[in-house]
Amino acid sequence: MPRKAANRRPASWEQRLRRFGYVERPRIAVRDRLVVPFPEPASWVWRRLGLSRAAAERLARWSGWGGPLLVALVAGVARFWRLGSPRALVFDETYYAKDAWALLRLGYEGSWPDRKIADPQILADPQVIPLSDGGAFVAHPPTGKWVIALGEWGFGLDPFGWRFMTAVLGTLSVLMLCRIGRRLFRSTLLGCLAGALLAMDGLHYVMSRAALLDLVVMFFVLAAFGCLLIDRDRARARLAAALPADEDGRVRPDAPTGDRAGTGVRPWRIAAGFFLGLAASTKWNGLYFLAFFVVLTLLWDVGARRVAGARRPYRAVLRRDLGWSVLSLVPVALVTYVATWTGWFASDDGYGRHWADGRGGTWAWIPAPLRSLWHYEYGVYQFNVGLHSPHKYESNPWSWLVLGRPVLFHYESPEPGTDGCHTTVDCSQTILALGTPLLWWSACCALLYLLYRWALRRDWRAGAVLCAVGAGYLPWFLYQDRTVFSFYAVVFVPYLCLAVTMMLGAVLGPPGATAQRRTQGAVAAGVLVLLIAWNFIYFFPIYSGQTIPYADWRARMWLDSWI
Repeated sequence: MPRKAANRRPASWEQRLRRFGYVERPRIAVRDRLVVPFPEPASWVWRRLGLSRAAAERLARWSGWGGPLLVALVAGVARFWRLGSPRALVFDETYYAKDAWALLRLGYEGSWPDRKIADPQILADPQVIPLSDGGAFVAHPPTGKWVIALGEWGFGLDPFGWRFMTAVLGTLSVLMLCRIGRRLFRSTLLGCLAGALLAMDGLHYVMSRAALLDLVVMFFVLAAFGCLLIDRDRARARLAAALPADEDGRVRPDAPTGDRAGTGVRPWRIAAGFFLGLAASTKWNGLYFLAFFVVLTLLWDVGARRVAGARRPYRAVLRRDLGWSVLSLVPVALVTYVATWTGWFASDDGYGRHWADGRGGTWAWIPAPLRSLWHYEYGVYQFNVGLHSPHKYESNPWSWLVLGRPVLFHYESPEPGTDGCHTTVDCSQTILALGTPLLWWSACCALLYLLYRWALRRDWRAGAVLCAVGAGYLPWFLYQDRTVFSFYAVVFVPYLCLAVTMMLGAVLGPPGATAQRRTQGAVAAGVLVLLIAWNFIYFFPIYSGQTIPYADWRARMWLDSWI
């Protein structure tokens, strides 16, 4: 054997992996570890289109907002298209649209006749609104209904009016997710991809066009998540600025700074508390996000102080961050929650408004209106945990991610020659609250990938996305005997889109990968995105309530449990 071959060392595992696109992680400065800088926007695309260097660089800088706005514009056009159709109160719109109108007129939820009587009168021409001022017991706090009421205030008590604000929030949530994805992944492309996936999700689309509360919860929680991401960057930037530099100008971890440095006023965390309060005052499942996000932000603070050089980062967080972190979120959310009941407090006829008046006892020192609210909310809690009425479209949370049992919001069977049925056979007009199947099934794989990234590679981005998914999903397993529906999952759909985006980012290849590896990754990722887009377009008629031949409707029922 030649001496050179005998002395040659075997290739390391890192060298062997380079052929698959692996690149050894470079050493990163402490400040860049605390706050990863945004890369310079690439202008080569615009240069290839024939623009001058200055114009190309200007457009590249604008892409951080221009790309998300373009994605949101497309999503908005789709969501507002024929928003008033069908002219009906679909599914639980029969409760929330009417409660919203009562809030607008009375400041609290009034009483309505049975829906078989009230609904036709509301939809009739001329319209009759049979609202009375007697307070009604309702199962959810008022914020989401106040949001719906804004649309009714502008456009009246009709389908377009009561769906207007959910369409607005659905469109804005696409814009927010683009920006959140950009901040999370430090990539405008991946941010816009996350927003585009949300725009192409069928469940999000259907919920954006229905006057239900769950999309409102999703919007406020997503806004809180975005605020916490901004707060994370701002606080870590202050910590990085406090680190001393050595004689060479290099910043190194410093134990005293990591242990004792403050992070200043954190208005974005206060804003997150405000949005979480609005989420909880829409539906109570927003409270779980508050609990999960408090833990998440504390762990972020621990990680920041560890990178800054703290000897005992947990102790440093307990001393410097815990109190203000909790105060910025929990009390702010609580005050916001109580404030949303202002209309009820100001009324005389709201349900249970004067229950505590004149009552003594141990808690008599608490103002009577607050005790009355507590009694009311306890009754609501008892109602919600005891809701076991069988429903044809109820489902167990175990089946949500695989789309085991979607909810039928609306179904009609127009006869030939009527209501858009232009065939010689019967037609179907359907609104099915079904996520885009290929997106959701891809998300199942993406969640497993994120578990690997979080557990074995300590990727905080994966942990943040998993935390949000867990906050929206896991609590429902505590209520498996309760009547629940799969469309509740809309609150964590944005984070499924972030998970798929993060997985596709890995498919595209790591920084520094060869051109061949990048090309192969782009082809694979592009094929999956195009398949998801095709899947959304294919199911679009049963998301938007279009009239199609019965055979076409049946062909879209891929699983028997969807019928």
